[in-house]
Amino acid sequence: MKKTDMIVKAPHFYTMEGEGVGYRSGVVMLVDGGKIAGFADAKQYESEYLAEEVLDLSHHAVLPGLIDGHMHTACNVMRGLAQDTDHWMMYGLQPFDNVVTNEERDAGSRVAIIEAVKAGTTCLGDYEADMENVCRFIDQIGARGNITQNIRAAKRRVYRPGELYEFDDVAGEEDLKRNLELFDRWHNQKDGRIRILFGPQGADFVSPEMLLKVQKIVKEKKTKLHMHVQQGKRETYQIEKRYGKRPTAFLSDLGLLDKELIAVHLTDCTDEETRSIARSGASMIVNPASIGIIDGIVCPSVAFQEAGGNVALGSDQAPGNNCHNIIHEMKNVCLFNKIKYQNPEVMPAWRALRMATIEGAKAIGADDIIGSLKVGKQADFIAVDLSVPSMLPVYTYPMRNIVPNLVYSARGQEIVLSVVNGRVIMKDQKILTIDEKEYLEDIQRYPQGIGARAAEEFFFVHGTNARFMEEGKL
Repeated sequence: MKKTDMIVKAPHFYTMEGEGVGYRSGVVMLVDGGKIAGFADAKQYESEYLAEEVLDLSHHAVLPGLIDGHMHTACNVMRGLAQDTDHWMMYGLQPFDNVVTNEERDAGSRVAIIEAVKAGTTCLGDYEADMENVCRFIDQIGARGNITQNIRAAKRRVYRPGELYEFDDVAGEEDLKRNLELFDRWHNQKDGRIRILFGPQGADFVSPEMLLKVQKIVKEKKTKLHMHVQQGKRETYQIEKRYGKRPTAFLSDLGLLDKELIAVHLTDCTDEETRSIARSGASMIVNPASIGIIDGIVCPSVAFQEAGGNVALGSDQAPGNNCHNIIHEMKNVCLFNKIKYQNPEVMPAWRALRMATIEGAKAIGADDIIGSLKVGKQADFIAVDLSVPSMLPVYTYPMRNIVPNLVYSARGQEIVLSVVNGRVIMKDQKILTIDEKEYLEDIQRYPQGIGARAAEEFFFVHGTNARFMEEGKL
């Protein structure tokens, strides 16, 4: 008998190998040493293998853990405060963001991470100004983190439309120093579950010199540059006024478009600009719900893919998106693009699932270890309960409807098991490594104080939501 750490029994496996979803049935999955060791015949494995742990998932589908490529979990403490408003960043979010403390941001992060993990995310691409405590919490849960420290020289205040940002290059250098320190402490730590990326907030938020300095460091340290790129007309305006060109051309002329770049949003890119970024070897993260709510725009992920680029899905931040749920993003990327192109065959469900798994892993530079159920990769996987109403009925012939049901019908509570590095971290919608209730209760301590501190500027700015409040519509 061969010994292995874990045997996973299920009627349906989606490995993501090949160009589709890599469906397999009639097998069990073997896990050993935190990695996928192989598959064995479901009828014969008991005579060949002995495992310390057997996961008997009799009415489930098993697939790779979901990847959230781009998150701002600290903003979760401001969930629901900046939707339905133009000039989202300045008139919606900024009055609150200006008064939130690091303690409050950490409380928001913890709840956002809990939400994401319970909806099947096993790899979290978080991105903010102070990531030390986020790394600790992700490690405590046992999840995987692709973490970016934000680098910003533009002063944090409300800017009126058309006003150029004020730069504080000393603050930018301090952010870069913190990013370097975070890299030294956390990169490839905790059994390789934590990786550190470098994150200029955008070409409009730092100087060209800082962009080139960060790029040099990224190449030396063999990591990624994770940056918002042409994320809206606001950024385009800032770059055109400062440098006389659009952001994509500006970055191209600087030599920033290359395989180390993870470009987020591309909200204001033309299809030709999008194709030029894809052809450069850079990857893209699309955040369908966030940009749909913030800007009313469908970002050009289809054009990026058609040009040969890899695209990951992201949930972005709760004041824009309102949730951290990649199943939600799979549905939205399909729905929005079908409407954009007026073509129901654009962005099928299976493609969205690949964006949440193997194509997402390629986009963030982690396909060497995750994204598919492949021998030698880390054992990061989830199980979907097929007996719940949103997944029923199940068809396997003449077509399988499991993937369409997951993408178009599921809400997140269908995920009943999450495993990272061969370790069960969530079971039956309960995270096993922390006391969820403690963190869910803790965040309730902060809204009253944040609201009181933000109120004066909120009403002075007088954005859409301030008017809604005055009119009794909220």
